Amino acid sequence: DAGLPGFAPFVRGARAEGNALGGWDVRQRHAAVDDGAVLADLENGVTSLWLVVGEGGLPVSSLGRVLDGVLLDLAPVVLDAGGECGEAARELLGLYAERGVAAGAARGNLGADPLGFEARTGQGYDGVGVGELARRCAGRYPGLRAVTVDALPYHEAGGSAAQELGCALATGVAYLRELSGAGLGVAEACGQLEFRFAATADQFLTIAKLRAARRLWARVAEVSGGWGAQVQHVVTSPVMMTRRDPWVNMLRTTVAALAAGVGGADAVSVLPFDHALGLPDAFARRIARNTSTILIEESHVSRVVDPAGGSWYVERLTDELAHAGWRFFQEIERQGGQAAALRSGWVRERLAETWSVRSAGLVTRREPVTGVSEFPYLGEKPVVRRAAPQPLSGGLPRVRRDDAFEVLRARSDAHLAATGARPRVFLAAFGPAAAHTARLTFAANFFQAGGIEPVVEGSFAGSGASEVCLCSSDELYAGQAESTAAALREAGAGHVFLAGRPGPYAGVDTYVFAGCDAVAVLCATLDRMGVS
Repeated sequence: DAGLPGFAPFVRGARAEGNALGGWDVRQRHAAVDDGAVLADLENGVTSLWLVVGEGGLPVSSLGRVLDGVLLDLAPVVLDAGGECGEAARELLGLYAERGVAAGAARGNLGADPLGFEARTGQGYDGVGVGELARRCAGRYPGLRAVTVDALPYHEAGGSAAQELGCALATGVAYLRELSGAGLGVAEACGQLEFRFAATADQFLTIAKLRAARRLWARVAEVSGGWGAQVQHVVTSPVMMTRRDPWVNMLRTTVAALAAGVGGADAVSVLPFDHALGLPDAFARRIARNTSTILIEESHVSRVVDPAGGSWYVERLTDELAHAGWRFFQEIERQGGQAAALRSGWVRERLAETWSVRSAGLVTRREPVTGVSEFPYLGEKPVVRRAAPQPLSGGLPRVRRDDAFEVLRARSDAHLAATGARPRVFLAAFGPAAAHTARLTFAANFFQAGGIEPVVEGSFAGSGASEVCLCSSDELYAGQAESTAAALREAGAGHVFLAGRPGPYAGVDTYVFAGCDAVAVLCATLDRMGVS
């Protein structure tokens, strides 16, 4: 039974009113000192700040300057300080005292997450204990949480939605044990945790994942003798962000933010469209914060509590994800818990298996990436940004959907810079337009995904290409493919492709078709062309 909003098992939302009163918390991420950026965000719709502090982010000593002019009793601050969590927490609490913010008015999260740090870096946590921070917050700062359960490292390592849920659950249970051991009751300990999940452009999977996560945590709280709804901070997926044609990222993050809101997220961070390229500019930050604002204020997404509730598809998917996530959580517990599973390499291996399966869909273009493997545009003007601080590394890998094709495009860019021209392939279309248009379009997309410029007009001799791809219908291939290939070889073609199903055509070297390993074919093509 999904229950009712605000009641266990909280599938339909953590609060009875959901986000209907004012929308979700619009939380903007900052990882570098940029004068005026924080205040500009807060003045234009952002309701809380997510500050990456320490290695890979803002210096701890700069917190005072970054928060200069910020009304700390109104704007919650969430820290993401990695191994410098203790120092950053002391700095923030000191700012509250220095600026006269009452302990009861302080809101946000100090961001202690030793297992998340270990997942990112492969290193243990030094400094202040999680239990000590939690006791301090529970005893003096009722609006401040001490601990973050960050599931992003597992999502960014290629994990599935169920694996993300299982890792988050195992991490949350590990922290419950630690906080209970530090003297907090189960309800108090639950109140110190905030969970962070990824939202992707697969809107229904995201909606169901957030609903399932609340159900799973409600079960953990129940069997632990406590009670309480899971607090969720949802971030648009870094894995889906592309470096090529980054403008499409605006569409991806809009769908992801919509799914996060519909799924009942308490706070949503929309990553700027240029996130994968470096530090966002003012325009990118504006678009990111306005995405939530438009969804809340103009689309009225938050006015309905659990709008997906009651849909057979969503309820079934929620149930399936809950069971799959619980099974993965049980597997982690059998390994000795999240810490042991991370240190043994078991989590890394399981996530790698999942990413390997998904990668097969990406390299064959069965999972298309718009602007990268589908509808790429070689003439696009590069979007250049200032370099961002290097993120934490040394632990689980960080993957992106565009990784394999990005390598190919980078090779093409280097060739263009060195020679003034991109590698080329001549598309030899024959027969009436109705016979060749579909395959001509397919082949043009296919080769551009690897940074190879398709030449359609004119003759092969004047194309500047050394390789050629035949484009026509199966019927015309049967009668003309072999003779056309022979004629092109006589004209100097070194390699002949055919766009379509493999067949016994003499003179054809490679067949390109939906579902073939595009990356392997394109890589071999660049190798033959001498594109290093």
